[in-house]
Amino acid sequence: MAVETADGETVEDAVAYFLQDMTYHGRTDRTRDAYERVLRRFEAFLGDAEANPMGAERCVEEASHRDCMAWIHSLRGSDAADSTVATYATYLHRFYAYMTQVGAFEGNPMTLVMEEMDEQIDANPSRREISVPEMREFLREVHHPLDRAVLFTLLKTGMRVGELCNLDCRDVSLADGTPLGDVSRRAQLDGRGPSLYVSAEPSAGERANGERRTASNKRKRSTVVPVDGELERALARWLAIRPDVRSPADPLFVSTSGSWGERLTTDMVHHLVERHAAERGWHRAGGNAEENVTPHYFRHFFTTHLRDRTGDRGIVKYLRGDVGGDIIDTYTHNWGDSVRETYEAHIYSLL
Repeated sequence: MAVETADGETVEDAVAYFLQDMTYHGRTDRTRDAYERVLRRFEAFLGDAEANPMGAERCVEEASHRDCMAWIHSLRGSDAADSTVATYATYLHRFYAYMTQVGAFEGNPMTLVMEEMDEQIDANPSRREISVPEMREFLREVHHPLDRAVLFTLLKTGMRVGELCNLDCRDVSLADGTPLGDVSRRAQLDGRGPSLYVSAEPSAGERANGERRTASNKRKRSTVVPVDGELERALARWLAIRPDVRSPADPLFVSTSGSWGERLTTDMVHHLVERHAAERGWHRAGGNAEENVTPHYFRHFFTTHLRDRTGDRGIVKYLRGDVGGDIIDTYTHNWGDSVRETYEAHIYSLL
């Protein structure tokens, strides 16, 4: 089936067109070949009415989100590893996103499929596994109020390092009387109780709240994350001794060492986490991602343990900031019942 791009170019073979553009964009032959194997496999699936549970032959230009879901389901049935399923889905998603961008396709049928998938690409399948009791023992040896507040925030929210560094005091709502400085909190936190607002907006090099940022947030949509009693106490203890800050944005986390009063950077947080992890034997210089505990490991810890406890992948995706559109709107509008109650009932204790 021939299609036409926004520039008026006729495309007879959409897969070949995409692969050629990959070459023009400087992708390696190895990468191009990997995409070709996956896309041609999907194309063959669509063309086999018996193999396709949708019961009809289609071409890639005609595929619906149900066709895509059926193919993903067939991959699971072939005993493919979760990481393989996620990789194939990502390749297909990028193909449709690109062809939509150039105007050849009307939409990306993989968007909804990607939002609902549990499988993830795991470049380190033998990653160290730490239990909740082991994490509690680790935290018992961390005494500095800043270090404890940073670690508790990462572990209790699953946010990325850049998102933590970009938090301002206006993004925090704690119990009445907690010192948050001379700042008006965000309206999105009104009526939410103790919570954090994680914005999707800050980007490295751009100004936000009067300060040029050095880190980017990568959320699909801004998210309000509950704060439980343990995290609230860790933040309150930190805020009670937080130095005077050097930014009009009033950052939540600032340095108490060489860059006194300046916003924490991602490098500072990595150093903080890795120093404590090394003392525990969870990090060594030259170690790989399979054995070393880094700030990103805490996002993995949060996701794994909270998903296992709640059985609600939608809420975990919402808290991680991985979903947008109607899905996130559902939780935003019913935040108290759907998010806070589920979170408080299932979040692990770290004390």
